[in-house]
Amino acid sequence: MLPTQAKWLPNPPDGTAICLGFDGSENNDFTAIQAETIDGFTFTPRYGPDQNPTIWNPAEWGDQIPRSEVHAAVDELFARYKVQRFYCDPQDWRSEIGDWSLAHGEDHVFEWATNRIGKMFDEIKRFEIDLKERRLTHDGCPIATLHFANARKAARPGQKYILIKPADHQKIDAAMARILAHTAASDARTDGWTTETTDNRVFVFR
Repeated sequence: MLPTQAKWLPNPPDGTAICLGFDGSENNDFTAIQAETIDGFTFTPRYGPDQNPTIWNPAEWGDQIPRSEVHAAVDELFARYKVQRFYCDPQDWRSEIGDWSLAHGEDHVFEWATNRIGKMFDEIKRFEIDLKERRLTHDGCPIATLHFANARKAARPGQKYILIKPADHQKIDAAMARILAHTAASDARTDGWTTETTDNRVFVFR
């Protein structure tokens, strides 16, 4: 779905207003956080001392998603950026999402279940149309690009479809998280998110 791009662009500067999307797993699929700016730049955030991408492959972590790393990434993103909305698929991560809501505000962190066929179809279509109409640009993250390339449409009743992985090793989690980030950003714009939106929260750097 995402066009290929030779260069992986850097993240926007600290202090940028963004929305986030989260798709999590326990120990098989990847876990990913993706982001979008108000002007439609979609990207994979970096975090930590080595500025690693916020996409975790359990095979690289003893076949288990490193939840402490995910927590650290979420805290850093809320500290570095002005996070307007964070939409999170709750599967396997409800307790963590509750913690994030308490830490960063229930008006910023929301559960958004991706297993609702009608709602997910609407958001996939919106993402596709906005990408086609060039309302969206992207950072060229090779992992996210691969996950979009892996994604296949699976028909559902009512002339709808969802995205699935064609085989277990062909992951799509970063694609799902990026669509959620776009959903969060689109909803925020509908509710009045503009470049003039003020944010009076106090950020505590740890």
